[in-house]
Amino acid sequence: MTWQVERIANEHLTLEVLPQIGASVLNLRAASGRPVLRPVNPAAVQTSSQCASFTLLPYSNRIRDARFSFQGREVPLRPTTKDGLAQHGDVRNRPWQVTRVTAQQLRGDFDSRAFNDMNWPWAFTARVEYQLHGPHLDTSVTLTNVDTDEMPAGMGLHPYFTRRHGGMDPSLSFGAALTYDTDERQLPTGGPRALHPEEDYQLPSSIGDRQLDRVYTAWDGRARLDWGERALTLTADAVYSHLVVFTAPDGSLALEPVTHATDAFNLAARGVSGTDMRTLLPGQSLAGTVRITLEGAW
Repeated sequence: MTWQVERIANEHLTLEVLPQIGASVLNLRAASGRPVLRPVNPAAVQTSSQCASFTLLPYSNRIRDARFSFQGREVPLRPTTKDGLAQHGDVRNRPWQVTRVTAQQLRGDFDSRAFNDMNWPWAFTARVEYQLHGPHLDTSVTLTNVDTDEMPAGMGLHPYFTRRHGGMDPSLSFGAALTYDTDERQLPTGGPRALHPEEDYQLPSSIGDRQLDRVYTAWDGRARLDWGERALTLTADAVYSHLVVFTAPDGSLALEPVTHATDAFNLAARGVSGTDMRTLLPGQSLAGTVRITLEGAW
């Protein structure tokens, strides 16, 4: 299938976005052509899972057994994984209305009321704005409850970063104090706990052959990949209190700023604290910005 591709560029970066697939990022490249996020051939894209980055709304990550309870109400969802979970929200594979605001800014809008098969029982709208300025890409997300009832809410971004430049693997660093123990489906078994030494990336550490799929919290909102002659920094607003670190099967590295723990809705219903589950009253919004900054010889 031939996809519509929207592009913006400045002297440092070129961004390509797919309006028909969740306003997802197809490619982000430095002016030299070097990929910042994993390079994607549009001909290979069938879903957002093959894109370079996508948006997680109106919740992030996994929901156990595709169901939870909220204010005494049982909320069943359609399972979207082979092991019976609902995962990554329900906007990333749907068409968005994308407009070019300026030469360096794109805006995408989504309204769940335009679809009769949404896998979410509350009505909501969403906006994503991509803006290039200097060596920075800012991605701003807003989620708004347009229902008549209060709803649980969350959001996140799922960028896959290119790991190897010139055959060199980067060092990874970020400041976080807590993480979660998980079961065989990568679902938390309880609230956050203190890190073990091998889980701590406060000091830069090479990823190497390690297989990572871990959610961190008490995060300082900053993560850095450093190849020596070049580096990049991801910074996130405080609303993104959790960071998912995932070594993807294709060799890329996902660093996902998200607003709550995996399966936060079920954990909160059990009385588990520290998961940062949020709710929105009718008309209320949740919003935040994530910045990617290039440093050095890109």
